[in-house]
Amino acid sequence: MSDHSDMTTSVLTPQQIIEAALAASRTDGCVVVVRSIGEANVRWANNTVTTSGLAASLSWFVVAVDGRTAGTHAGSAVDAASPAAVAEVVAAAEGAARSAAASGPARDAQPLIEPGSDAGVDADFGDAPAAESFGVYDSLLPGLGAAFDGARGASRILYGFARHELTTTYLGSSTGLRRRWVQPTGTLEVNAKSSDLTRSSWAGASTADFTDVDVESMADDLTRRLGWADRTVQLEAGRYDTVLPPTSVADFLIHLAWSAGARAAYEGRSAFSAPGGGVKLGERVSERPLELYSDPAEPGIESSPFTAVESSGFDGEFSVFDNGAPISRSSLVHDGKLAGLVHTRATAAEYSATATIPADNLVLRGGDESRGIDDLVAGVDRGLLVTSQWYLREVDPMTMLLTGLTRDGVYLIEHGEVTAAVNNFRFNMSPLDVLRRASDIGGTQRCLSREWSDWFTRSAMPPMRVDGFHMSSVSKAQ
Repeated sequence: MSDHSDMTTSVLTPQQIIEAALAASRTDGCVVVVRSIGEANVRWANNTVTTSGLAASLSWFVVAVDGRTAGTHAGSAVDAASPAAVAEVVAAAEGAARSAAASGPARDAQPLIEPGSDAGVDADFGDAPAAESFGVYDSLLPGLGAAFDGARGASRILYGFARHELTTTYLGSSTGLRRRWVQPTGTLEVNAKSSDLTRSSWAGASTADFTDVDVESMADDLTRRLGWADRTVQLEAGRYDTVLPPTSVADFLIHLAWSAGARAAYEGRSAFSAPGGGVKLGERVSERPLELYSDPAEPGIESSPFTAVESSGFDGEFSVFDNGAPISRSSLVHDGKLAGLVHTRATAAEYSATATIPADNLVLRGGDESRGIDDLVAGVDRGLLVTSQWYLREVDPMTMLLTGLTRDGVYLIEHGEVTAAVNNFRFNMSPLDVLRRASDIGGTQRCLSREWSDWFTRSAMPPMRVDGFHMSSVSKAQ
């Protein structure tokens, strides 16, 4: 990475890279995607900021289409110093496309996206990349300082980090597309520990600009959890009625969304495959009227309205031939039933369906919007509150069974109140069982999945009570 001023004075602009690449193209089609990324970060430990920084980078790639095959080659700022340097990347992509032709036509081959009423030339395509600024933390830092003071006074220690990226994506194609999108991505993760480091709790938040994040309130909630841990109880493995906050629900349902590719389902390789062939569209996954969907225009978690991918997915869940394709709202679950699968244009043509390219966000609705996590806890006679999970891994794709570990806060609920912390567990649960066993669901709110926070930050989920949540074994993790 280099600082922004050095980057912009030593390389072509994103628009110049695109036009130079398209001018150098000699194959049947070409797509160029350029991303300019600014990043600001703050880290803290022992109730004090330890590091902070501001950085910028530029990356880009070329997709060359030769007949019914495609090849991709990535470039960096070094490869964008001149039109001649850009042409070398184009030539490498074209070579990759010709090499791919030896294996036969690409299964996901489709004509490149043409300009139309929903895809064409964006009015701001000629604008410069959005510039990141450390000022994005102006509303966060005073609250963080106050949280440090409060932690010191309560013999607590705060650790954590805040990250903000401002990514400007440009896409140009030989068909005439010229698209631009500015994506802000902010995350905040806070870990509170007792002064003797024997008790720990975690919280995270997703945001566009930190103006809607109350870090003092987060720290107060973590302190409350540490207070619950003044008493500890050892429990055996088994099935427990369990309250999951939105972050834990997101851990499960993001994986469900990633597993919803149509090709795997039609080929009998996923939990959405129907016995004897076909798929389970229309089958009920919840007795409640839940809707699980993605929408690039979802307020607060807006995402790119067009596709920009460097490679095609192994199972056909995304395709380089779809670059520039418009993205709209699509539902995986509607009224508690499986309503759709993820289709590229190629799988849609193959299975006589409609292309449904998911947005870079995920939302679950259908609970009681007036109720929060404390309301759900109040309805549990004896069970658990699991505030965070980690290391989720798939065990069986045919049932979507996941295994994972609890971490930084598992609590005993007795007669509607949290009364103690308990030991950690390994759990075995399918996201589908989380939906089927949900007996109480609160209001949807924006959240950050702890497990997938490095890859997927834009989700909105409700808290859930899941009856018979399977804690398969006791974990020795502290």
